[in-house]
Amino acid sequence: MQNVRSQFKIKNLKAGEKYSFSGILYTARDQAHKRLVGAIKKKQKLPFDIKGKIIYYCGPTQTPKGKVIGACGPTTSSRMDEFAPALLKAGLLGMIGKGARSSEVIAAIKKYHAVYFVTYAGCGALLARYVKAKKLVAYPDLGPEAIYELKVEDFPLIVAIDATGKDIYGKV
Repeated sequence: MQNVRSQFKIKNLKAGEKYSFSGILYTARDQAHKRLVGAIKKKQKLPFDIKGKIIYYCGPTQTPKGKVIGACGPTTSSRMDEFAPALLKAGLLGMIGKGARSSEVIAAIKKYHAVYFVTYAGCGALLARYVKAKKLVAYPDLGPEAIYELKVEDFPLIVAIDATGKDIYGKV
């Protein structure tokens, strides 16, 4: 599996820079985050190794016939703020979503040398074009909020918060 950390050289990323990412992303929203953090607190094994991985805050719509995935735009990241520091501590490398993050998440990004990306909001159908494969990983009972592994090519990203805590929302 591709080493995401080496692909991005996290410490060299700067807030505001644009990237095209090719590799593996994992989708997860509110309920999946709650379960992941619950498992961490109980010292249980997670459904996938989050060390060095990127979670995309996304709940894809139903997959149309002949397509890999339905619309898959980002959801509001602040809804995951209460869970993000625990996942970053466990080794999560990055997150993709939309919108600003709390000061606690920014501090955790700095502490664990991670990164927060944003992608284009309101463009779920367009973003689906960059997804080349989708595989269910965990929590199928959550429906569109289950965790999926997505193989993407040239997925458009903007560094919203870099590893130094600088961000595009002006909360430096």
